[in-house]
Amino acid sequence: MKFGKEFASQMVPEWQAAYVDYSSLKKFLKEIHGVKQKYRQPDTPTRLQRALTLYRSFSGLDPRRNKGGSSFDDHDVENQAILVNSVRGNGSGKYETTFLMVAEEGAEYEQEFFKKLDNELNKVDKFYRSKVKEVMAEAETLTNQMHALIAFRIKVYKLQENFDVSGSNDKIMVPMNALQGTTESDNDAKQSSNGCLEIQEENPKKVVSSIRLAPQEVLNHVKLNQAIQAPFSAAKVYCASNTNKTQMNFSKDNLKKIQNQLKQAFIEFYYKLRLLKNYSFLNVLAFSKIMKKYDKITSRRASKYYMRTVDDSYIGNSDEVTKLMERVEATFIKHFSNSNRSKGMNQLRPKSKKERHSTSFGTGFFAGCTAALILALVLIIHARNILDKEGRVQYMESMFPVYSLFGFMVLHMLMHAGNIYFWRRYRVNYSFIFGFKQGTELGFREVLFLSFGLATLALISVVSNLDMEMDPKTGDYKALTELLPLSLLLLVIIVLLCPFNILYRSSRFFLLRTSFRCICAPLYKVKFQDFYLADQFTSEVQAFRSVEYYICHYGWGDFKLRQNTCKSNDIFNTFYFIVAVVPYWSRLLQCVRRFHDEKDPMQGYNGLKYFLTIVALCTRTAYGLDRGTSWKAVAWTFSAMAALYGTYWDLVVDWGLLQRRSKNRWLRDKLLIPYKSVYFGAMVLNVLLRFAWLQTVLDLSLSLHRETLIAIVASLEIIRRGIWNFFRLENEHLNNVGKFRAFKSVPLPFYNDEDEDRID
Repeated sequence: MKFGKEFASQMVPEWQAAYVDYSSLKKFLKEIHGVKQKYRQPDTPTRLQRALTLYRSFSGLDPRRNKGGSSFDDHDVENQAILVNSVRGNGSGKYETTFLMVAEEGAEYEQEFFKKLDNELNKVDKFYRSKVKEVMAEAETLTNQMHALIAFRIKVYKLQENFDVSGSNDKIMVPMNALQGTTESDNDAKQSSNGCLEIQEENPKKVVSSIRLAPQEVLNHVKLNQAIQAPFSAAKVYCASNTNKTQMNFSKDNLKKIQNQLKQAFIEFYYKLRLLKNYSFLNVLAFSKIMKKYDKITSRRASKYYMRTVDDSYIGNSDEVTKLMERVEATFIKHFSNSNRSKGMNQLRPKSKKERHSTSFGTGFFAGCTAALILALVLIIHARNILDKEGRVQYMESMFPVYSLFGFMVLHMLMHAGNIYFWRRYRVNYSFIFGFKQGTELGFREVLFLSFGLATLALISVVSNLDMEMDPKTGDYKALTELLPLSLLLLVIIVLLCPFNILYRSSRFFLLRTSFRCICAPLYKVKFQDFYLADQFTSEVQAFRSVEYYICHYGWGDFKLRQNTCKSNDIFNTFYFIVAVVPYWSRLLQCVRRFHDEKDPMQGYNGLKYFLTIVALCTRTAYGLDRGTSWKAVAWTFSAMAALYGTYWDLVVDWGLLQRRSKNRWLRDKLLIPYKSVYFGAMVLNVLLRFAWLQTVLDLSLSLHRETLIAIVASLEIIRRGIWNFFRLENEHLNNVGKFRAFKSVPLPFYNDEDEDRID
């Protein structure tokens, strides 16, 4: 792989603009090379002549060398092509290169090259300096957090001394130093060889005297952040603000939570340090590569002079990041991995996820099974002439809604797999945006494996349940085949809730946690993954109604006679409204919570969009159940308002498009896809799919069964949502790039009094 491609592949996507513009510098060199070829003189030394000169210089035949064999320093000075100066100001360095060979042909191109090179060096040096300053401040914060953790741990231990500890032999590791500074201990304290304090529970009184600064004095300056990741946090914060007093609960459970939060903070901080170190290494290497190319094209020896400047710059000479990494490693290994270096480093440096051949094989196998079963289904329907039998209408009324649920699930998973593929192709950092742990995010192959596996099981159930006639002896349909859809749904639920580490447990639990936060809106602070998943739920309204139909169909025994008496039941019709409204209501409450937290009026306008959608959905559902002219007019009005409002919000706010003054007219300034027609096509398709609800109001006379038409419209909405997902994350990624936001903020357990107003 060429260095340019490797350099681009190893960039932090959100920092791409802060790296050396290697491709632009290469273009300058191509222009210089063209000029050199044009103005090359006949007496210009060839490669063979340069080799002979080099041979003579080492063999003592070069007249420029003295009798002692050493070359004159004046020769290097005479052939020096550049002079790099460092201008200091405002605590930072600015580098300016003077090109000395101005009399040569094409010198203006080389002057422009070094001007661009200086700008790139100044850019990366300034960016690196600012990021190092940030991590140094964060290191100081983590040091204070560690001091508070020590005091909290000692306080918890002291409160336990009145309990029965005679049979206990547990040890509590109290760190003697954090990232900066140390904590002194008295001679009575027993310090282990690994730099931590081993405290035996047999003599707890020595714990308090082992640290010069009393734990209570440390804890008097900090408070416990109780609102972090806690349900009903809004109520807790409100109560705490009214009482102006936060009571610390010195329990072992709280101690464990604090340690876990600090552990995650250290892991994320170390990840940031690794990226900073890699940033420094890649940029210095890029300067070295580009200067070597320059020397090769111009036959000069300017690289050693310029690289000397790069090595002396802050990005090339600073060692703060390396020292911080060593301190973090030592602290983490001692205090969060029980001095087990292998375990600690595996947590700090998680191994990159490798593509498994079994996943690819399984994906291909289930994809083949899906295609074969679809073909078999078509052939069976044609061979048995099922479409002309009397039971087909009954089948569509009772069984088709049962199986359509799996169709919606598989389609949504296929769209998600396609999104992941294109996110990776265009370097959208979706794992950071969603907040996945390093190495736990699913690739498109894993999602395809799950979707085709579910499709295979669903199609097997469909093929097994194509009988259209009752058993003449019992008067019922076969119970075994009728229960296959329910068994498959229960299997999906069991796998989703399975606590064992199989079938991507971390991703399943992430989905469950995020779903719970969506259900509990607005009690939790809303993150991107929360409202993103809630938006997915709004496109799965028909799937939720299918789940409701499962409860009715199998709970009331309709499956035995393959009847659909649910829609004649008032309770079912009532929940038919509620189930459809719940996803939009959850999304509305999330907007309310974000409006409260961020004071952003845009969240209020977004909430109005979901309110209009709720009204439109209720009126369309009422018209579907009771087709009257009054309901038709109301459904048409609110549906049109909601569709127009939602379309504008999709294109302008969520996708960031339709900007008149953009350099890409009617799009936006930055685009990841090089083909503008893709964006215009996506906008047109989004508008068309947004108005798919027209068929429910206009009563279009289509030669399709009503359940088939409902399934088609629901599938079109899922496809629209899949398209929306890609451009929504693209816009979010570009916002992160514009702000150089490449790390997630990890909540810390303690905060000072002066930091109270800055708690997220």
